[in-house]
Amino acid sequence: MVDLKNVQSHIIKSGYTLLTFGIKLIDAYLKRGSIVDARKLFDELPVRHIVAWNTMIASYINFKKSGEAIGLFERMMLEGVFPDEYTFSSIFKSFSDLGNEREGQRAHGLSVVLGLEVSNVFVGSALVNMYAKFGKMRDARLVAGQVVDKDVVLHTALIVGYSQQGQDSEALEVFGNMINEGIKANEYTFASILIACGNLEGLSNGKSIHGLIIKSGFESVVASQTSLLTMYSKCGIISDSLKIFKRIANPNQVTWTSLIVGLVQNGREEVALKKFRQMIHNSIKPNSFTLSTVLRACSSLAMLEEGKQIHAIVTKIGLDRDRYAGAALIDLYGKCGNTVMAKLVFDALGEVDVVSINSMIYSYSQNGYGRDALELFNRMKDLGLKPNDVTFISVLLACNNSGLVVEGCRIFASIENNNCELTNDHYACMVDMLGRAGRLEEAEMLIKHVKNPDVVLWRTLVSACRIHGEVDMAERIMDKIIDLVPGDEGTHVLLSNLYASTGRWNQVIEMKSMMREMKLKKNPAMSWVDVDREVHTFMAGNLSHPNSREIIEMLEKLIKKVKILGYVPDTRFVLQELDEERKERSLYYHSEKLAIAFALWRTSNKNTTIRIFKNLRVCGDCHTWIKFVSKVVGRDIIARDAKRFHHFIDGLCSCSDYW
Repeated sequence: MVDLKNVQSHIIKSGYTLLTFGIKLIDAYLKRGSIVDARKLFDELPVRHIVAWNTMIASYINFKKSGEAIGLFERMMLEGVFPDEYTFSSIFKSFSDLGNEREGQRAHGLSVVLGLEVSNVFVGSALVNMYAKFGKMRDARLVAGQVVDKDVVLHTALIVGYSQQGQDSEALEVFGNMINEGIKANEYTFASILIACGNLEGLSNGKSIHGLIIKSGFESVVASQTSLLTMYSKCGIISDSLKIFKRIANPNQVTWTSLIVGLVQNGREEVALKKFRQMIHNSIKPNSFTLSTVLRACSSLAMLEEGKQIHAIVTKIGLDRDRYAGAALIDLYGKCGNTVMAKLVFDALGEVDVVSINSMIYSYSQNGYGRDALELFNRMKDLGLKPNDVTFISVLLACNNSGLVVEGCRIFASIENNNCELTNDHYACMVDMLGRAGRLEEAEMLIKHVKNPDVVLWRTLVSACRIHGEVDMAERIMDKIIDLVPGDEGTHVLLSNLYASTGRWNQVIEMKSMMREMKLKKNPAMSWVDVDREVHTFMAGNLSHPNSREIIEMLEKLIKKVKILGYVPDTRFVLQELDEERKERSLYYHSEKLAIAFALWRTSNKNTTIRIFKNLRVCGDCHTWIKFVSKVVGRDIIARDAKRFHHFIDGLCSCSDYW
């Protein structure tokens, strides 16, 4: 920079004016990244030509200083210098960057007065881009229609705008018109239209555009490859996403993240975690979006130890106060049954928002801390935060899981007063809450208030009927469900289990026969446990595990000990017609009992918490058995079932036997 200043001094000493070499010196300063020196020289110019104004305005925008660009634009007008097409093409971007809609419209009016709106494609493209960023796609389309010589930049601006506003079909229409007009797409056009195809899950259009990309020679461009793998993953074709990724020579942060997001969205969490480890090994630094995605993968798989390692990475790169990573960490610890850690992460966040509060409320909800969830919900007003749909669902679940029916009813009644629209999810929470509390008639009346009740709402009520042995109502509701979805598997299973729990074995046989004819299958009860970073899965009655002999020995020891303390097998939870002795034996081999026996055997020399996970709800007999086991072995046991967490400590459960 010293050399340039010496040159400037030499020019002045030689008798030349800044007017002669000023623009070239400004360009030189800007190329070296010194916008301060460029502006200082600009201010010293005796006469400022339009080119100088445009250069400085464009540079401020490139340096992400849109406010300064607008200030210079206003000064230019005051000094009587009329903007040209290049000025407007820059300044419209400043207004859109700052979200300054009114001033942008005013500048648009000035461009019309100066006769530049229609005649110049630069101005038209900048205007389209500005209105698209403001979300005013109708205005953007009107401007585009008035431009005489439309180019790829203008069409791409329209496509991006429509896609960002969720109007992906319109984006495809613009792309089709562009191709029909003989305008060749560039890499940005292709990247944008592929996003629209992915959002629409339009595989056919996506494949056609993939073909155009190959013909146009853009297949090797990173932006096109990233958009292609994103499009295929959004369409559920993750194998093609992986093939495209494999062909990329040096994938960047965006590409790695796009692949990992696609894998998680398609239920390939284990592969996503493997790719994340490769990304770190390749020295690609993850961003908060990457980390929040892999943390979500850990949450889905309940991989606490893996999640802790990613937490360490979050802290190492300084994102522990980032709201996205923070919310994902809260979700991870909550879904792994560690509410204490979830609260520590929440408290450490620099600034909480609705997303992080929702994650914390949901963590409390799943783990049975209803009062804590309500307290945090009530604090939102003091924090100046407005609850959204997700907040209400989370807090209603908290009330449901803790038996806080009065509080739940009060919150449900307040939803519409908070400018939130009642959805079927809100109604499902209330139906489940009232149903579990035995208020079945109220639950049914509530469903009748719903304009178009779906099968989930009615099935939720059938589930409540099963809890209370209410066969007549369940059969009546079954007829409604059959009208909606004749082959609904879940309802048939629920009704069959209800018949079994009330000893109506003839109806059980009829229901199972009907299910066989309809080719409906019941999901088998499964439990899994992570021991020494290895996941072991167990199915009810299945003793094929390599350590089955040790598991059975441990089970028998535990059963003897808990019976001494007062455990009595509850054969009401055996859904087969057997004699009492065989019913008892079948209870002993439920999947959660096998998983706990295995975990205790493998960790007999430790005092760690046992964590098991189940795909269905924990049955009443197993719930009682685990309480006794926690007392006998002196170990904390955490069980996550399909609905919530149960923390068993010294013979008690966090759910207070309400689940």
